[in-house]
Amino acid sequence: MKKPFFQQNFRIGIIGGGQLGRMLIQSGIDYNLSFSVLDPDAQAPCRNLSDFHQGKLTDYDTVYQFGLECDILTIEIENVNTHALRDLMKEGKKVFPQPDIIELIQDKRNQKLFYKEFGIPTAEFILTENREDVVKNKSMLPAVHKLGREGYDGRGVQILRNESDVEKAFDSPGLLEHLIDFEKEISVIVARNEHGEVKTYPAVEMMFHPEYNLVEYLFSPANLRKEIQHKADKVARHIIEELKMVGILAVEMFVTREGTVLVNEIAPRPHNSGHHTIEANITSQYEQHLRCILGLPLGETDIIMPSAMVNLLGEPGYEGPARYEGFEEVVTISGVHVHLYGKRTTKPFRKMGHVTVIDRDMESLKSKANFVKQTLKVIA
Repeated sequence: MKKPFFQQNFRIGIIGGGQLGRMLIQSGIDYNLSFSVLDPDAQAPCRNLSDFHQGKLTDYDTVYQFGLECDILTIEIENVNTHALRDLMKEGKKVFPQPDIIELIQDKRNQKLFYKEFGIPTAEFILTENREDVVKNKSMLPAVHKLGREGYDGRGVQILRNESDVEKAFDSPGLLEHLIDFEKEISVIVARNEHGEVKTYPAVEMMFHPEYNLVEYLFSPANLRKEIQHKADKVARHIIEELKMVGILAVEMFVTREGTVLVNEIAPRPHNSGHHTIEANITSQYEQHLRCILGLPLGETDIIMPSAMVNLLGEPGYEGPARYEGFEEVVTISGVHVHLYGKRTTKPFRKMGHVTVIDRDMESLKSKANFVKQTLKVIA
């Protein structure tokens, strides 16, 4: 029996028109794929690369009507109307990741309960309904208080080191977890297609902005002992297989000083911690996500060359039409690849782009990444 030909006439609908959708489309152009995008912002990064629709992602009718014109639907942000997606599946549309998985990720409380149910290692936690619950459990301090819903990019997270910090706790449903004395923060990207094939990318090490909880640097591969690499890989595979998810899943983890691997959060979509794969791995996370949702065999994930990724964030004190200071100096350096996200205006700490640096020598790699960080500035 002959295998069916690969169909290029699919229309893939992306809910969310930000930089992740933009890079997904850029990858899909190589496969002659057609895309429609829904985003509330008329100036979203995907606006000029696709059949673009402006509309609210959480509105049932908007999402449902958008989805009727597509064959396959995927997301680049979790805050979407899952009821519409579920009804679109009843109409015969494919939706990846599946709506129930998106709903799980939408609430960090449910995420943590999922980890507990399936024996996935994570920090000890309790659920809280309001600030008073945090006060009652101040014996857990130092701790991290997280909003259950709608927290992202460093928002919705408060570190409570002592009793005087309790007033910063959220007065809404959330979770309180022990503050982990970790040695490293790492991420493993894992992919699963419709046929159950699973592949992981080598773990990367992340460095966060100390105040805004945004990734500033990323290094691939992470500097980990082999047994830690194996633990992290096993955990990522365990999660995606328990979820039976189709698509790309980013699993962010802590590595403690004792060598324990603990899951922090997961994201069921292409992720900031996988940007480097465009240049540094055999198959980028974006091509891999498309392979997953199209039912294609998964690509190899091996590292071609060590890499660093530097996020380009809007500089403090600047807001308005974006200008890129130091651009020419940076692009003269061998192995430097600049990705700008098509955002016209900047504001403090807004994600405006990223730079991937590749180099076979780790010291040279770190030196180049530091130069990029110090030289390329997004101002107005």
